[in-house]
Amino acid sequence: MTTTAPGPGRSPTRERPRPARRRPLTLRRRESRAGLALVAPTLLVTITVIGIPIVWTVVLAFQRVRLATLRKTGLFGEFTMDNVDRVLHTPGFASTLWTTLVYSLGGTVGSILLGLVAALVVRRPFRGRTVVRASMLLPYVAPVVAVTFVWQVMLDPQLGIVNDWGRRLLGWDAPVPFLSQESTALATVIVFEAWRYFPFAFLFLLARLQAVPGELEEAARVDGATPTQRFRHILLPQLLPVIALLGVLRFIMTFNKFDDVYLLTGGAAGTEVVSVRVYEFLTARTDIGAAAAQAVVLAVVLIVFVLIYLRFFGRRVG
Repeated sequence: MTTTAPGPGRSPTRERPRPARRRPLTLRRRESRAGLALVAPTLLVTITVIGIPIVWTVVLAFQRVRLATLRKTGLFGEFTMDNVDRVLHTPGFASTLWTTLVYSLGGTVGSILLGLVAALVVRRPFRGRTVVRASMLLPYVAPVVAVTFVWQVMLDPQLGIVNDWGRRLLGWDAPVPFLSQESTALATVIVFEAWRYFPFAFLFLLARLQAVPGELEEAARVDGATPTQRFRHILLPQLLPVIALLGVLRFIMTFNKFDDVYLLTGGAAGTEVVSVRVYEFLTARTDIGAAAAQAVVLAVVLIVFVLIYLRFFGRRVG
């Protein structure tokens, strides 16, 4: 280390070490930081809106919480398994779970089949196709309160148009209470679910059909393939990945569905699904802990079903 020569009356001084230069950021690091800065607001909103309620629900599921004591409940209270035990051993849990499974499978399969038929119908150009396509979206975009009210009026035993036509055209001896009779209520709710959400599948399937090269079908037509053979060997293999995706999405959505069933039947006549049961625990019994435990059990069952589906069918379709 060097020193400066002292002047008259001055003491020798040392040179200060120069600060080390910061290495310039590479292009990749700058892009990574910019990406994190752009994603951070969305991540923060996701954690706030989704993550915190999930954690809070799980915490409530293992505490004795009533509506009157909710404000005094903290994150670290007295944890117990009583809520889960009460949910699993309450009469009707198994039948409710089975009803939910049947409702979910029926609604999922029905909506995909109706969407597939609708997509095949409007695939080719014809006069008024745009109007027909737009009208097919009506069940999906219409308010659920409005469409359930229309269905209730249509299926009413005394005033409904369905029973009126049934007596006139089909010779029914007595009106059929579709929404209050156990033999028909669940099937009616499943039909409503398929009708209301077939436009969701219709959009996906129509977009995939429009992307299928026309040369494939033209070559098959020249070779003498029938319409059924063209659909089975050309169109269906192209649609299978989309159908698999729709199956997962629609099953998850239907399994958690509450408003459609509750507005149509209120969960009566053998249509009580798990989400309606959660609502009953929360409102009728004011048992927040049991309702949260029921929601956690519902989520676990749904995750198991989805994992089984992906394990046995995901790779085959992909």
